[in-house]
Amino acid sequence: MIDERSRMITGSQIRGARAMLAWDVRTLAERAGISEATIRRGEATDRVPTMRSDNLAALQRTMEVAGIVFLDEGDVRTGGPGVRLRRRP
Repeated sequence: MIDERSRMITGSQIRGARAMLAWDVRTLAERAGISEATIRRGEATDRVPTMRSDNLAALQRTMEVAGIVFLDEGDVRTGGPGVRLRRRP
């Protein structure tokens, strides 16, 4: 069985995507319809945040509409410039 949480974005990805968009927490909160406090808690972890899955999906969808492409481990895609974190030992 596939763990559905393994396909969800991480707090690190949220922080990184928000930085790439040059959005502050307030901007993301307004665009996603989620509280700033929820986003701050989600960004406080490097793993999948413990928040409602519909909130996490709204964050992901909002940033994807703005141009962000989230990559899973080992995922390779063509496109413009981007960043990727090398797996830590």
